[in-house]
Amino acid sequence: MSLIHYSHCPSCNSERLKFALKAIDHTVTRESFEIWECQECGLRFTQDVPDAESIGVYYRSDNYISHTNTNKGLVNRLYHIVRKQTLSNKYRLISSATRSRQGKLLDIGAGTGAFVAHMKDSGWEVTGLEPDEVAREKARTDNRVQLLQMDQLFSFPPESFDVITLWHVLEHVHDLHPYLERLKMLVKRDGRIFIAVPNYTSYDAEIYKEVWAAYDVPRHLYHFSPDSMERLVSGHGLQLQYSQPMWFDSFYISMLSEKYRSGHGNPVRAVCNGMASNVKAFVDKSRCSSLIYVISK
Repeated sequence: MSLIHYSHCPSCNSERLKFALKAIDHTVTRESFEIWECQECGLRFTQDVPDAESIGVYYRSDNYISHTNTNKGLVNRLYHIVRKQTLSNKYRLISSATRSRQGKLLDIGAGTGAFVAHMKDSGWEVTGLEPDEVAREKARTDNRVQLLQMDQLFSFPPESFDVITLWHVLEHVHDLHPYLERLKMLVKRDGRIFIAVPNYTSYDAEIYKEVWAAYDVPRHLYHFSPDSMERLVSGHGLQLQYSQPMWFDSFYISMLSEKYRSGHGNPVRAVCNGMASNVKAFVDKSRCSSLIYVISK
């Protein structure tokens, strides 16, 4: 297995790096990984992470919901209950940001295809890309959509899409800068890119520290703050228009974090912590557990 050791920040290339914390892979291996922070741009990143050819084993779990669509366990059952609402929220955000109810949309890291199916049913022409074969098959059988393999990302002509969406995907991408350049090339001049990622400066991250579930090492290569995201996209000549809180994520992440901390979870405490995080974010949305960044050329 080949590991990636960073001596420079993978976002801004600064050498001003410091150790932040050590987190455990609670999903698959129980291995521990160090998370470091760039003192220049604020990005955190997983140090000594497996490279793209080696990391596949860390996704092989029946509990990895974006690939298996599992209902196993209380947390995943709750995820499915609120998913219908979150899909509607995403549709409304896209319609508002683009001032359109139709167009060409590219969804990258489409998982089992629920969002692709929802947007198609809502009148959009949608292309979905998903690297995992099991997830693509689930999309075909469960949601009746045909997803393409990820290498298709490099076959589209420039300015092919009005909208490009990455829902909790960018933190998984090894080739960060070439990827963003590709997105910039593929979106139309008046189009929008929507990037949703966890926010390590959130209140729930502050509560749970090294057991905060959204660190999700080593699958999450990067851990973003609002400042680090703005620095990253502006470095590629893109404009961060605004960000939108993902209110349900604080509860989902808090429930997983409670499970990781105690081994069995405490739903009442998780709900209280999720609610407290959202109250903080209502006053200052940069404290929300996850944020959707709306980006333009």
